Amino acid sequence: MEDILRPIYQERASQANTLGVLVVEKKQNSNQLTDTFDAILIILVKDAEQPVFIKHYLYDDKKAALYVITEEQIKEWLLFGTNRKIFEWLDNSLTLFDRNEYIVNLKKELHEFPFYGRKLKMGLEFAKLIRRYTDGKALFEGHQFLDAYNHIVHSLHHLARLAVIDNGLHPELTVWNQVKQIEPEIFKLYKELVNSEETLEKRLELLFLASEFLIHSRTHEGAAHILDVLQGKEYWSINEMMNERELIPYSIDLGVLLEYLIDRHLVEVMQLETKGQGIFHRYYRVAEKLS
Repeated sequence: MEDILRPIYQERASQANTLGVLVVEKKQNSNQLTDTFDAILIILVKDAEQPVFIKHYLYDDKKAALYVITEEQIKEWLLFGTNRKIFEWLDNSLTLFDRNEYIVNLKKELHEFPFYGRKLKMGLEFAKLIRRYTDGKALFEGHQFLDAYNHIVHSLHHLARLAVIDNGLHPELTVWNQVKQIEPEIFKLYKELVNSEETLEKRLELLFLASEFLIHSRTHEGAAHILDVLQGKEYWSINEMMNERELIPYSIDLGVLLEYLIDRHLVEVMQLETKGQGIFHRYYRVAEKLS
């Protein structure tokens, strides 16, 4: 297969802009890894007009996909976890070309998981967890049990990913297999939600109680990144936070995370006077006990 695909990548490999070339081949009797293709060819480049460029090919009654991905895009995916498939591809790939050991170092980073990236990813997962849990609980209290069930399943998934990251690993597509070994308590909750013979209302009631305890136990690690950023200034407006480079990835989950941290006395609300009588600006700062 490599000989057939060589003309596709050989010219690109000779270009100074190309950092590395990898191939992922379909596993026997499984289309899942390569999205039904027989081979995925990945070319990593320093710069390009498009962050991701894709082409499809046919050969010998088979099909291959070519992905040309910029260095900036691959780093964004690895940091924010917004393309989980790429983890699987990198882990199962064969290196065809590697300039200055770029691929070697990339795969090493993938497995070692640098501390800063881990801290940020934990913050993002924690924010998503709080969003799902908060919305799910509101739906449960409104007796919208099926919608609440959907949210609690997602919240448990974020809790599981948070536990995996906290243990220094990247969450894989099969995250529950990881969690079963690392945090069996979370895995048990998931099984109880899915397999219990209790009524849906009763299952949800028990899960919200148990989840609240587990979320509380993860708050220190989950909030560490945002609290570190907020300590950089005496106080913040919500607009300043939404436009702070390190907080932009939190996106729409920032507001609900902030309210959760206020409820947990980790962030304090400040009132600053406006021109209107009895109306105040609402600003935020890290709680004094943490400063």
